[in-house]
Amino acid sequence: MEFKEVIKNRYSCKKYSDRQVEPEKLTAILEAGRLAPTAKNLQEQYVYVLQSAEALAKIDAVTPCRYGAPTVLVVAFDSNNVFTYPGGKRDSGVEDATIVATHLILAAADEGVDSCWINFLDPEKLAEALGLPENEEVLMVLDLGYAAEGAGPLANHESRKALSETVTYM
Repeated sequence: MEFKEVIKNRYSCKKYSDRQVEPEKLTAILEAGRLAPTAKNLQEQYVYVLQSAEALAKIDAVTPCRYGAPTVLVVAFDSNNVFTYPGGKRDSGVEDATIVATHLILAAADEGVDSCWINFLDPEKLAEALGLPENEEVLMVLDLGYAAEGAGPLANHESRKALSETVTYM
């Protein structure tokens, strides 16, 4: 698929069929996340693939937003392995994990796999439920699967502000 089509057609799926994502497509999606740029190439991201009933139940316990997705990716980062920016107020953890997550989402769309970025959850509770190391912070959860019959984008999906409202040339 052409990149412009990927970014235009991708939407947040809120209803999934029980069809599992094929292993080769999942690998391609994960590979796209692995290739995402990170500050100083620290690669502090961790991606957890949840597919078992037990693992998905842990997601369901912390958010109502799995929407029946048969695969869920948890994107986290190692808070001990981040680049601290000049001034010491920010570091690369959240932004690098966000870039990874964005690569995952766009790769999923390119593979014909639907997704939904989920952040309606307590990341600390999820990290605890999954038994993640204390130095790992959960950024988000990504539902993956195939849209159920009748699913589609929200009515306002194509509503976007004009560039003149969001971009300033200086």
